[in-house]
Amino acid sequence: MDMMFHFIGIKGSGMSSLAQVLYDLGYYVQGSDVNHHLYTEENLRKKKINIYSFDESNIKKGFTIIAGNVFNESNVEYKKAIDLNLKIYKYPEMLAKLVNKFNTLSVTGTHGKTTTTALISHILNNTIGVNYLIGDGTGHANKNNTRFIMEACEFKRVFLHYYPNDIIITNIGLEHLDYYKDLDDIKDAFKEFLSHASNNIIACGDDLNIRSILDDAIFYGYDKSNNVVIKNLILDETGSSFDLYYNNNLLDNFKVNLYGKHMVLNATAAIVYTHIICNISLDAIKSNLLTFEGAKRRFKTTDISGTILVDDYAHNPIEIGTVIDSARQKYPNKKIISVFFENTFSRTEKFYKEYAEALNKSDIVYVTDILSDRECKEDYPNVSPNLIIDLLDNGNYLNIGNFIDTNNFDIVKPLKNYKNSVIIFMGCKEVYYLKEKLEILLKEEIC
Repeated sequence: MDMMFHFIGIKGSGMSSLAQVLYDLGYYVQGSDVNHHLYTEENLRKKKINIYSFDESNIKKGFTIIAGNVFNESNVEYKKAIDLNLKIYKYPEMLAKLVNKFNTLSVTGTHGKTTTTALISHILNNTIGVNYLIGDGTGHANKNNTRFIMEACEFKRVFLHYYPNDIIITNIGLEHLDYYKDLDDIKDAFKEFLSHASNNIIACGDDLNIRSILDDAIFYGYDKSNNVVIKNLILDETGSSFDLYYNNNLLDNFKVNLYGKHMVLNATAAIVYTHIICNISLDAIKSNLLTFEGAKRRFKTTDISGTILVDDYAHNPIEIGTVIDSARQKYPNKKIISVFFENTFSRTEKFYKEYAEALNKSDIVYVTDILSDRECKEDYPNVSPNLIIDLLDNGNYLNIGNFIDTNNFDIVKPLKNYKNSVIIFMGCKEVYYLKEKLEILLKEEIC
């Protein structure tokens, strides 16, 4: 690969991670993006990777360009790169080159892939050493490592660029319906990707959609038909504990500081890969499970004098329901307030009933405006937050206006009244801006 890289859209979750991996491997890396702060830039700044505003002057001869999937000739930098006849890779094209350089595990699935990738990376980084690319904006590499753990997203079939040694698949469900036609179309994409594995497939056998396309794998889950079976599950305020049986033989008892049955499935996938495939001792795995603090923007909590603020990437009904269930497990005596920030009109149109069903697990719900960066409101004249709100038991509209404005605290004032509650901010856009504003207001009241 070339020695100098410029990333167009470097703050994207995968782009940020890839930039860090290439930087750690010894290449010069810089990039450009929007001016407002995104959580994914924190690790870039720690490594002193330069981040610029979009400007054609950033593009110079000698650079290889890596462009986020949404960028094209309408971007001034992309156009300048074409004018200079520079080599341009899309994000999955460059990532595919890395996949082929290492003994690679790809973690895929509709839900759970980020936490599973992060957990495996944590265990291996603290034992044998590993390179990793996580979809929460985290990337790390060392030239001496032979293994590479990476998250493989199904959006627009980009994962079909990758040919890894091993694959973990966590589940298959309806997602990205602005691209996929239906569930069968999604299953076909996953089936094709699974055929790319040269060695092992580790799969959640409880998922009927996975079972319908996959016959041979190391299956894990709660059902006794799996190769690895979860038994004696205990979910309480301190986390989750469980026994694992492999081919009917007890492996061990495990404890994770994570909440919900879905997190136990993620942890099980990590245990299967690190122990069965990588030969990491069970004692080392158990100790590292206890020190894992979770992936970024996955149930990240802040306690302000008993009021718990949670930031989570959940953006579809299944994820939302599991996050609320996790909050009930960890904080059984607190009221649950959910704030949902959706970012696509098509998903709202398709799933508004399912959204309402999941959100109704909360005591009170606030739904914001739909702010999409890849769809036009004019194309969905009948889609609004009210589709969800009208089906909620205790639903409210939260007008967030220019939520990025750091001085606009009025938008979160309705949430100030829920002292000693759990307030969950959910969405894949910058919903954490709302959490941070409320955090400031609550701390000001204390002082």
